[in-house]
Amino acid sequence: MPTITKVLTDGALLSVLLLLWLGVVFSFRVSPRVFLQDYPKDIQDKVSLQTAAEKRLSWLLKTPLLIFVIVVPLISSWSLKRNDPEHTTFIALFLNTFGVVFTFNVVDLLLDFVLVWVNPKFVVIPGTEGSAGYKDYFHHIRGFLVGTVGSVVGGLVIAAVVFLLG
Repeated sequence: MPTITKVLTDGALLSVLLLLWLGVVFSFRVSPRVFLQDYPKDIQDKVSLQTAAEKRLSWLLKTPLLIFVIVVPLISSWSLKRNDPEHTTFIALFLNTFGVVFTFNVVDLLLDFVLVWVNPKFVVIPGTEGSAGYKDYFHHIRGFLVGTVGSVVGGLVIAAVVFLLG
């Protein structure tokens, strides 16, 4: 069975990797328009659709995030299975994987709340200054709920892979 310490440690590792990647992305002064589809609807409605170049850059920047979200929980569950192969159940693998991804989901929600509260200039899309969406906590709660469902689905898939192949 996974321990809370293992889940939180591996979840913290995932969170740090994702936050470092986002920090690198924003340190290069990448336009927030690259993440336009993640903004509240009222903000999206005030600007033109993403250009083809912005869409390509969005995929390029989000691909490492997706890789981290898959690989870190996968390695975490594989290490759980490797350390006690006889007693590691599917449920244990699921709880471990879910917990690692869910930990990041909580960190992401907290970071989103800080960004809503502080509203730094680097997240404001030109032409949308003062939009109500920048103070929309519920938008991020919805994202958290979607992330929770994703944590369950990802937990089931990764647990199945590790259980059957690990």
